[in-house]
Amino acid sequence: MKAKEKAKGFASLTTITACFGLKRDAYYKYKRREDKRLEIEKRVLEIVKNRRKSLPREGVRKLTRSLDQEFKNAHLKIGRDTLFNILRKHDMLIRRKKYSCRTTNSLHRFYKYKNIIKDLEVNRPNQVWVSDITYIRTIKGFCYLALITDVHSRKIVGYDISNSLELKGCVRALNKALYQAKNTCTEPSRSIKQLIHHSDRGIQYCSNLYTQILKRNNIRISMTEENHCYENAMAERVNGILKDEFYLDQTFDSLPHARRAAKNAIKLYNEIRLHLSLNFKTPETVYLNAA
Repeated sequence: MKAKEKAKGFASLTTITACFGLKRDAYYKYKRREDKRLEIEKRVLEIVKNRRKSLPREGVRKLTRSLDQEFKNAHLKIGRDTLFNILRKHDMLIRRKKYSCRTTNSLHRFYKYKNIIKDLEVNRPNQVWVSDITYIRTIKGFCYLALITDVHSRKIVGYDISNSLELKGCVRALNKALYQAKNTCTEPSRSIKQLIHHSDRGIQYCSNLYTQILKRNNIRISMTEENHCYENAMAERVNGILKDEFYLDQTFDSLPHARRAAKNAIKLYNEIRLHLSLNFKTPETVYLNAA
């Protein structure tokens, strides 16, 4: 009696598959396909997790390109849609954040320059640099990251992080950019000749000291006319990338901790991260190899 009660409610695989008009072989074929699919998913996730150790917030489109060779080496045929579905299933898609913190003070007595890059076609490195300041949180308050980015290559050519919005940080970033440009670009087409420096109308960029450095190096000055982020969109975009993809949006223990994180993030951004606008090349590659 106990044996009959134990078996109650169970049916053989043959009986179950027959209810759906199928044979046992169909079930085993499906199971083999499902096991194979799960094994592929597991291998894909391992490859993606390894890549995201250095680029933790790299999106699907870039992962498809940057991991193409690794997928081939693993004998995996993974397209963008397949990769997207796998990462979505395992909650590994990147969600963008919005930030809001004012770092621009344009209500000052210094001269404000016109926007001279509106309709300019940029086709070489060191033709246009864009500058901006973004905030980074620490447990003691804000610190500020001053960035200078080459428009053609998207490379961050100069940066500095300090604990105030004073002029010194922007000047240090500019001097770094000038130093590396003069020491790494030996060909005339890559020199800073006829370079344009573009920024917002913040007091740091309009100050006498900052503009004198630009003029002393024969760099033309351009600024946003409507005091709007769209006229300095690339600089704003770089700020967002560093925070979205390299965790500069977190709260750091101290200023030295934030400096180490910013240095590492900028190195990865310049040398490892692929850019869609650069045909999936890195800024460093485009900056050094452009004719």
